[in-house]
Amino acid sequence: MNSNQQQTLKFPNLGLRILKVIRLAIPGAVKTNKWLLKLTIPVSLGVFLLNFTGVIMAVSVFVSPFFEFLGLPNETALLLLTSIFTNIYSVVAVLSTLNLPVRDATILAVMTLISHGFIIETAVLRKTGSSAIRMLLLRLITSIVAGIILNLMMPEFSGTTSKHSFTEQVSFFAAFLIWLQEMAYMTVKIILLISSLMILQKAMEEFGIIQWLSKLSRPLLKPFGLPESTSLSWIVANAIGLAYGSAVMLEQVENNKMTRQEADLLNHHIAISHSQLEDPLLFMAVNLPLWWLIWPRIVLAFVAVWLRRFELSYLKMIRS
Repeated sequence: MNSNQQQTLKFPNLGLRILKVIRLAIPGAVKTNKWLLKLTIPVSLGVFLLNFTGVIMAVSVFVSPFFEFLGLPNETALLLLTSIFTNIYSVVAVLSTLNLPVRDATILAVMTLISHGFIIETAVLRKTGSSAIRMLLLRLITSIVAGIILNLMMPEFSGTTSKHSFTEQVSFFAAFLIWLQEMAYMTVKIILLISSLMILQKAMEEFGIIQWLSKLSRPLLKPFGLPESTSLSWIVANAIGLAYGSAVMLEQVENNKMTRQEADLLNHHIAISHSQLEDPLLFMAVNLPLWWLIWPRIVLAFVAVWLRRFELSYLKMIRS
């Protein structure tokens, strides 16, 4: 058989493998999209109503004394509450309306990078093997610890966050239309991104790329106390976050590619340190230093996983 005939045979074979990848990926993509949208749309609507009616603002008044303890101005309480119920996009939008010193804004940004999107992201962490209450407490406590540590050690930075005026009041109908537009955009983004991720994952499995990535990430995972089976989910969570990465993480657990205990260890890491690309870059748009947004979460995630491993070893020793 000559080389031209060999190439003719290879291309149909490649096409069939790609069709196989897409066929295998579609059911999982549909399932995850439905689950995530059923969660995202009602939560987003609820937050919109709470925000428009001033409930979130009212609650922020009660927690503002705690922020004084961290050396942060009272209005930053609203930002943390916004992050807990929404996402980093909302935090950056609110932050851009405040003329905060860069140091204060950076401390707050790190806290919100740990504590944001609680309802949706906690549902992902719970579905992949961790206690919802434990994950909530882990993220809340870690964000407070991060705020205290950074308040003690961060140097002063020149400049302030960008300042824009968004004081114009709009009617409920106009605000609702804006929410609908944003939700439509988010829905399309979720469907496209999760479907693409599922196809990419199946392609990586089909062509042996996952094994290569696992070997490549092994030197990084071991110091963090994470098993090799978590490599793909760890890469996805750090690249695009928990909500969008949920498709891959759920598939890994449901198909026994990592055990629930292995997933739980991973969750102790990614609950604190995830989306290390997009989210810090968003904060750079309001003049915050990139390095200070990344390393505190990595260090705290390292500590959280090893504490969890020591806890599991201790419980195992007691039971035996």
